[in-house]
Amino acid sequence: MSATREIEALIDMMARLPGLGPRSARRAVLHMIRKRSVLMTPLADLMQKVAASARECLNCGNIGTGDICDICASDNRANGMICVVEDVADLWALERSGVFKGRYHVLGGTLSALDQVGPEQLRIPRLIDRVDSEAVTEVILALNATVDGQTTAHYIAEQLEDRVTLTSLAQGVPIGGELDYLDDGTITAALNARRRV
Repeated sequence: MSATREIEALIDMMARLPGLGPRSARRAVLHMIRKRSVLMTPLADLMQKVAASARECLNCGNIGTGDICDICASDNRANGMICVVEDVADLWALERSGVFKGRYHVLGGTLSALDQVGPEQLRIPRLIDRVDSEAVTEVILALNATVDGQTTAHYIAEQLEDRVTLTSLAQGVPIGGELDYLDDGTITAALNARRRV
């Protein structure tokens, strides 16, 4: 394989990443080549290390470098609350906010009859085990406001009924949002979740 083919192969591989198309991948690769010593070589080394050490937490499904992630291992996070999310990206988004101080549970997707994804293909049985064994007092359902997300939330609520307090994230008008740009579903959710001022 010639050097040009190797560069093209790298561009093709980068273009497979979410958010990068062929043009963005080409720009990223050219930038990395120009900054080879300060960017490309350290990036390649880190990618090798992460590829060798990254794994899913056996408890919650988060991604870390040990069998149990830092969040599950922290005694400070054992406050009886578990926030249920669809995937690790959702967990990381909630963590960025710095607001939630409990533990998480990553389902690994949502229920979908069309895609033949049932509770056993997700981490729903593990969630139920955790509720029974970890002195959980509240489960927060932080699933996406899609049909599959809401179906999954409803199923989990049925499974955990009378075992624990169940809550869900508020839905409606985002901060800085203008009503004219919102879809009908968001406006409906916001009206239904209105509160006294």
